Amino acid sequence: MEVLKRSILAALLLVTSLYRLNAQNEATLQAAFKESYTMESIRKFPEAIAALTKVYEEKSYELNLRIGWLYYLNKDYQQSKVYYQRAVSLKPYAIEAKLGLSQPLAALQYTDKLLQLYEDVLKIDALHSVANYWAGVIHYNRRKFEDASKHFEKVVNLYPFDYDGNHMLAWTYLNLGRSNDAKILFNKALLARPGDASCFDGLSKIK
Repeated sequence: MEVLKRSILAALLLVTSLYRLNAQNEATLQAAFKESYTMESIRKFPEAIAALTKVYEEKSYELNLRIGWLYYLNKDYQQSKVYYQRAVSLKPYAIEAKLGLSQPLAALQYTDKLLQLYEDVLKIDALHSVANYWAGVIHYNRRKFEDASKHFEKVVNLYPFDYDGNHMLAWTYLNLGRSNDAKILFNKALLARPGDASCFDGLSKIK
């Protein structure tokens, strides 16, 4: 019985010790994040990064995501890509990590990887407006207007009064020879942004 009591006491002491250690680690981590936010607010991005690298753990989704963002703000796009990719690997279904990764990929003009990334987002959420819009833009710039229209149509169906969706779908339809549909959408876009030069340019091309 005495041996059992000692074993229970030892187990309780171990649990208490682990709890205190975990609480200390959490407090340290929270302090590091707080310092990084403070440094970011005054645009001291290297200092914000340094605050987090002191407590960095490769398997921490939150640290990789945050450091990826800070490197992006510091215009170190390659390093930003590295940390965002780690975050994506840690949470494959996390859309926020993929959208984060899209920023350095866009800055680096890695268009093929960017399109694949948006397609990965759309496999998770087929109606994601941001992924649909930018996938549409990439297809539009490649003059793949049929592909572009499918993405922009989803955006406009979700947000019928959105300027960007109406504007890009109008141009896409114009390039597809759907002038009447383009005219309607250009005029809708002008309700959201009166006087927009691009919309007037598009309307001027419709006979």
